[in-house]
Amino acid sequence: MAFGALVASRLARSGRTLASAVAQGPMPHRTAPPLLSRLGAVARLLSTKPAAADVIGIDLGTTNSCVSVMEGKTPRVIENAEGARTTPSIVAKNQNGDLLIGITASRQAVTNAQNTIRGSKRLIGRTFDDPQTQKEMKMVPYNIVKAPNGDAWVEMGGQQYSPSQIGAFVLTKMKETAEAYLGKTVSKAVITVPAYFNDAQRQATKDAGRIAGLEVMRIINEPTAAALSYGMNNKEGLIAVFDLGGGTFDVSILEISNGVFEEIDEVLLVGGMTRVPKVQEVVSQIFNKPPSKGVNPDEAVAMGAAIQGGILRGDVKELLLLDVTPLSLGIETLGGIFTRLINRNTTIPTKKSQVFSTAADNQTQVGVKVLQGEREMAADNKLLGEFQLEGIPPAPRGMPQIEVTFDIDANGIVKVSAKDKATGKEQEITIKSSGGLSEVEIDKMVKEAELHAQKDQERKSLIDLKNSADTTIYSIEKSVSEYKDKVPAEVTKEIESAVSDLRAAMAEDDLEKIKQKLEAANKAVSKIGEHMQQGGGGSTGSSGSSSGGDQTPEAEYQDAKEAKM
Repeated sequence: MAFGALVASRLARSGRTLASAVAQGPMPHRTAPPLLSRLGAVARLLSTKPAAADVIGIDLGTTNSCVSVMEGKTPRVIENAEGARTTPSIVAKNQNGDLLIGITASRQAVTNAQNTIRGSKRLIGRTFDDPQTQKEMKMVPYNIVKAPNGDAWVEMGGQQYSPSQIGAFVLTKMKETAEAYLGKTVSKAVITVPAYFNDAQRQATKDAGRIAGLEVMRIINEPTAAALSYGMNNKEGLIAVFDLGGGTFDVSILEISNGVFEEIDEVLLVGGMTRVPKVQEVVSQIFNKPPSKGVNPDEAVAMGAAIQGGILRGDVKELLLLDVTPLSLGIETLGGIFTRLINRNTTIPTKKSQVFSTAADNQTQVGVKVLQGEREMAADNKLLGEFQLEGIPPAPRGMPQIEVTFDIDANGIVKVSAKDKATGKEQEITIKSSGGLSEVEIDKMVKEAELHAQKDQERKSLIDLKNSADTTIYSIEKSVSEYKDKVPAEVTKEIESAVSDLRAAMAEDDLEKIKQKLEAANKAVSKIGEHMQQGGGGSTGSSGSSSGGDQTPEAEYQDAKEAKM
């Protein structure tokens, strides 16, 4: 089968580990007695040391996103405001200019397709001229435009947005979901990306987190996160992670010894597309065993990210995560050759240096082109960035000693430097996403995101107040209908006028005006109770039925006030 052949081919080419989660065993020289272990646990429990800030785990998916947080030693997926455990990665602007995210954006996608952005993850970190971008342009109803820095951006509601901004809107929704559950502000997160994401795409994802007001503690590969989720409560073994989602197709092998494929112990399915029976059938044929049902394909990645957050926070000490770089990194050398300094599947963080020299006599500067990929010719690989090292003393070719150093941090972000060993002159570059969002652009986007959050809060307050007013109107009209014959006509008329004014204020969407008219309506309806109490006093309160009737209007009014709170 073509699909099976493709998977098998991807596996055959994968070589070494793409991701690895290693469980730490107990110290070999000594085991603590059970009593001491219990005393240690009690001491930790009674410690007055302040708790570290929560680190949430976010699976920023192409189709859906998910957020999770550690509760003790267990990751918990958090339901959104609509009660769903995953949120569509969809952002839209309606005719009123309101920003819609998630389920609300999905509901109006058919009637507002041109202003509804879905699948923006496929564009993140890509240039407008990228073949993948050009392919995507033919498949989506919204406009993809060329940004001033050459990146692919999208149009929505008459404005242009970077894919990082669209991702930030979704991340903000995830952040708010977590905050609503935890009851406090969240500022730190671990975010996952596909294993094949290059440096530019990883940096763009990190930018999205920053725009959303999150400190991105770590960027980890999705298969790694899924394996981490599985590995929390399972024994060690060789695991294959088959990740097929809305925009991702990865096959990763974990725990391979000496580069030799051994028998696969478990096959994990990750991504919503793996629910398709035919996909499961093909996977079973490839690995000669049925896939594990031990993880939820939609939630495993977010749960793994939360576990990594727990590791960084210090709550989870039983696991050590060793992630790897998915693609080789190097520079262009004489003849357009791609010279690798760091091979793919190298455990990160890592740092490696290599000495190069000049290609011509008396050469006083060299250009360093930083590349990522697996092709032998530099032109066939992804250009991440370039810089010049100047001020090299004139000398015959091959004499100057130029040390090039690649440094990859735990997020997979690359920093490259070149140093002339004779003069000590050095130049370095930190790779940015595609054309690169500048600090000014990122700060501007952060402020825009904050503005949207403020507008969203104002809109929510307005909706809550209108809902309260609507409940009050219902209660008032019910009371008027019931006691119309027992109160003077002028009281009824005053109440009906107040209700009419309140309806008019609600139609104008004026928050302060609605508050005023709501207060006036409540004041007007209270006269029913006042009149009935006066009537009750005149009857000397001898009638039980009369006394009971006296309380009814107040009860109706009390309901309205309770509904308003």
